[in-house]
Amino acid sequence: MDSLLARFRRGSAPQPVRRALRHPPSTRRTAEAARALRLCALVGLACFGAIGCTATNWVKLREAPRNPLAQQLNLFARGGPKPTERTMQYLRRYDLAGAVDDDPKELLAKVQETLSREPSPEGCQAFAELAYIGGIKSQNGPRPQRALDLFGASVAHAYLYLFDDKFGQYRNPYDPQFRHACDLYNGALESSLRIVKKHGSLRPGSTQSVELAGQTWDITVAVRSGSWKEEEFDRCEFVSDYEINGLQNRYHTYGLGVPLIVVRKAGPAPAPADRYLPPSTSFPMTAFLRLLPDAPAAGGSPNRHRAVLELYDPLTSSDIQVAGRRIPLETDLSTALAFALNDPALAKLDQSTSGLLRPETAKELTGLYMLEPYQPQKIPVLFVHGLWSSPITWMEMFNDLQGSPELRAHYQFWFYLYPTGQPFWTSATRMREDLAEMRNVVDPHRLHPAQDQMVLVGHSMGGLVSRLQTLDSGEDFWKVVSERPFGDLKAEPDVRAKVERLFFFQPNPSVRRVVTIGTPHRGSSFANDTTRYFGNKLISLPAMLVMQKQQIRQDNPGLFRDEAKVFEVSTSIDSLSPKSPFLPAMLSARRPPWTRYHNIVGRVPAQGVFGRVAGDGDGIVEFTSAHLDDVESEIVVPADHVNVHRHPLAVLEVRRILLEHLNQLRANPNPDPSVPRTAAR
Repeated sequence: MDSLLARFRRGSAPQPVRRALRHPPSTRRTAEAARALRLCALVGLACFGAIGCTATNWVKLREAPRNPLAQQLNLFARGGPKPTERTMQYLRRYDLAGAVDDDPKELLAKVQETLSREPSPEGCQAFAELAYIGGIKSQNGPRPQRALDLFGASVAHAYLYLFDDKFGQYRNPYDPQFRHACDLYNGALESSLRIVKKHGSLRPGSTQSVELAGQTWDITVAVRSGSWKEEEFDRCEFVSDYEINGLQNRYHTYGLGVPLIVVRKAGPAPAPADRYLPPSTSFPMTAFLRLLPDAPAAGGSPNRHRAVLELYDPLTSSDIQVAGRRIPLETDLSTALAFALNDPALAKLDQSTSGLLRPETAKELTGLYMLEPYQPQKIPVLFVHGLWSSPITWMEMFNDLQGSPELRAHYQFWFYLYPTGQPFWTSATRMREDLAEMRNVVDPHRLHPAQDQMVLVGHSMGGLVSRLQTLDSGEDFWKVVSERPFGDLKAEPDVRAKVERLFFFQPNPSVRRVVTIGTPHRGSSFANDTTRYFGNKLISLPAMLVMQKQQIRQDNPGLFRDEAKVFEVSTSIDSLSPKSPFLPAMLSARRPPWTRYHNIVGRVPAQGVFGRVAGDGDGIVEFTSAHLDDVESEIVVPADHVNVHRHPLAVLEVRRILLEHLNQLRANPNPDPSVPRTAAR
């Protein structure tokens, strides 16, 4: 800590920080000042460690793609790939073991002869494995078509093993050979797609003719599920090439298909809701090759066949119908998310520091963001970050919640970005307007009932911003600052309208639940004289806003209470003081009967250095401030303020609340907003 301050004084910190440290406030409470500075440093280091560092490199390239067949087939052994013992047994049975080192096509031709005489699932599996090994040996050679031919033959025979009706009574899903056939299908398909991508195109709507084992296959690429448009597909990457570096958990499901990452580009005719998508991002897809029944081809060629490379969005499709059976798809949501977070367009959302110190710089980016196209049938969950933070802080919780099949089937997850240097009630006013505008854009005729079941999840100051979306101001907030009626206020019409929106508002009828996490409902002693001093020195508010506040005070002498200095509150740190006039009004404000409230409180364990200075709370917000009595539920999580919303218990609690929300909607699918909560249960 001391060395950190020393570096600041030597000039390694920004000039405003150095200036503030050179001229500290005169105060007799040196213990409070020291504690505040230590907490600042601890929180700052935690923020940069937990957010800033990981956000720079969420994924990294592997030295070699992940391949479940690597160990089974000795793909990277010095002697080269080798068939499994099950395949060798098949070859020995037909006196073909001595040909295992022959040219792959000659060996496969002999295996095909045995299959023609005696069709069997073991023969199909052996053919698929030998063809895959041949493709591996040929893929770095001068003839990529030879490798593609072999990989394609492997896919086709693995497909026959898995789906041909004549093998139905012999297939045993409990036999390791069955999963081996699945891995061969997936591995050979991925290897084929890599060659096609390198030498052709995987763009939806395109058709390519490929020669496989003396047969011509016309393969069409088609999008089968999801809301992404074909023209938005720019290019694809393979999930197996990447290793997650910035998320703790990886949500991967096992089945058939190749998990892909599709890089998006904006289409020529965007939908109205596309304005909430980043200009460029990426999203998960799974590719599945479906062999179609043979049909008379042009020219009557019996050697021409058809197949469709089907692309499925795992957010909407977890399984598909093949040969009369439900087949799970192989999917990976987390790697695609981590890849997307490396995109510069999403990196811009990390406005944690600039949004605090220079709120004006984040003004253009303020607003609501989606990471997938708007889904009319899904309930929105809107995450609202806290002080010195950004939407990136939610990625751990988002990854975990999205990993639940039931949650992603019914919810869509959104994020709200705002400059955290300004008072929280100013941000709440802007968010109120942004939510109203969003509804008019995505659902102007109010035809989407899911929009009226919105859930807000707010961390720290974001919890206060979220709660303010659901309160009825009446005259209460204005009476906090003035005994006289609002009509006595003298100001220019536009300024008067801004002040009116700040103090007079109605609850949002679409918000049905609010989850607050580590929220200073009664303020924080962290916002004391020392930190408020530094905040006012470091945070640069727009000059126009400062001038407007000064003008209001000058034009309205005697209008405002002496003890209510709301127009002297300049920064978010000021607004979070326990003396803040808005906080008591929020606690006593009228709440709508249709909104339910949940609370999560952080409490640092007493052990350790941080625990000794944190006190009874999360290190920033005291327990007495974060605790609420009049809520549907409240839990205490053993975590500090920076990590309370990432803690597994907090994530599980939000998951429980969202499932409870679904269960109550199933019991009462058309709740009346005017019915009190006790009657709606």
